[in-house]
Amino acid sequence: MNDPTPVVRPPRQRKPDWIRVKAPTSAGFAETKAMMRAKNLTTVCEEAACPNIGECWTKKHATVMILGDTCTRACAFCNVKTGMPRAVDAMEPAHVAEVAVQMGLAHIVITSVDRDDLPDGGASQFVKVIHAIRAAAPATTIEILTPDFRNKAEAAVEAIVAARPDVYNHNLETVPRLYPTIRPGARYYASLRLLESVKKHDPSIFTKSGVMLGLGEQRLEVHQVMDDMRCADVDFLTMGQYLQPTPRHATVEDFVTPQAFDAYAAIARAKGFLLVASSPLTRSSYHAGDDFDKMRANREAKLARSGQGVTA
Repeated sequence: MNDPTPVVRPPRQRKPDWIRVKAPTSAGFAETKAMMRAKNLTTVCEEAACPNIGECWTKKHATVMILGDTCTRACAFCNVKTGMPRAVDAMEPAHVAEVAVQMGLAHIVITSVDRDDLPDGGASQFVKVIHAIRAAAPATTIEILTPDFRNKAEAAVEAIVAARPDVYNHNLETVPRLYPTIRPGARYYASLRLLESVKKHDPSIFTKSGVMLGLGEQRLEVHQVMDDMRCADVDFLTMGQYLQPTPRHATVEDFVTPQAFDAYAAIARAKGFLLVASSPLTRSSYHAGDDFDKMRANREAKLARSGQGVTA
C-alpha cells in the first residue's frame, strides 16, 4: 500500500543580493555563443550554469570543455549531464585552436568532463589540444582544468605536463568529510597527489585548485584544505560560493558572506599561496588571464626577494 504522507522538502534558500547577476543580453555574448556553436564546441560556462557567463562572454572570454558534453560521473554539485559519452571528436583540437585565434585570446582555459570510459581518461586529447593551440597561437598562454583521471593519474599527468601548459588546475571542490556525498566518484587524497605530481614532473608549471563554500564545511576544515594544498605546493587557490543548479542537486547549506570570503583569503595568503581569488562569484576560470599575469609577477617578485636573501 502506498504511503499517502507527502514528502516535505526543505525550502531552497533565497539568494542574497551579493550573489545576484543580470541575465546576459550583450552583442558580445551573442557573438561568443555563435562562434562556439559554429565550431561545435562545448563550454563549461553553459554546462555548469556559471553565474559569470554574461560578463565573461561579453569580453569574449570562455572556458572550452573538451571530450564532449556528457560526464561518466554524477557529482552532487555539478550540472553537466551524466551518461555514456559519444566518441571523441578528432577535429576538436583544431577547432579549439581556431577559436583561440579568431577570438584573439591572450589566455585560454581548457577543461573537460570525466571520461572514465577512455583508457587514458582523455589525457591524450588534452595533449592534442595544447599542441594545436601552440601551433596556431604560440603567444596564447594555456590553462587546463583536468579531472582526476581515476586509476591512471600518474601516466595522464606525465603526458600532459610534457605538453607544457602554463597552468595546471585540478579542483579539490570541497573538504574531505563531504566527499562521499558531494564528490562520491573521487578521492580527496588522490586529487592532492595529482597536484603534487604536476610539480614533481615540472616545478615551473603553475598549479591551481579550488573549493566551493556553502556545502556544510566547517571553518577549520577549510583551513586544513589550504594546508594540504600548500603541502602539495599549489600556487593558486580559488574559493567561491556553491550554487544549487537544480532541486535534485546538493542543497546550499549556507550563503557565505563577502566578508567571510575576505577572511579566508587573508588566511590563505598568510599560508604562502602565490595568488588567492576568494569571493562569492569566484569560479575556477573567472578572470583567469588577469590572474595568470598576477601569479607570474608574484613568482618573479618572490624569486627576486629570495635572491636578495629575503625570506619569501
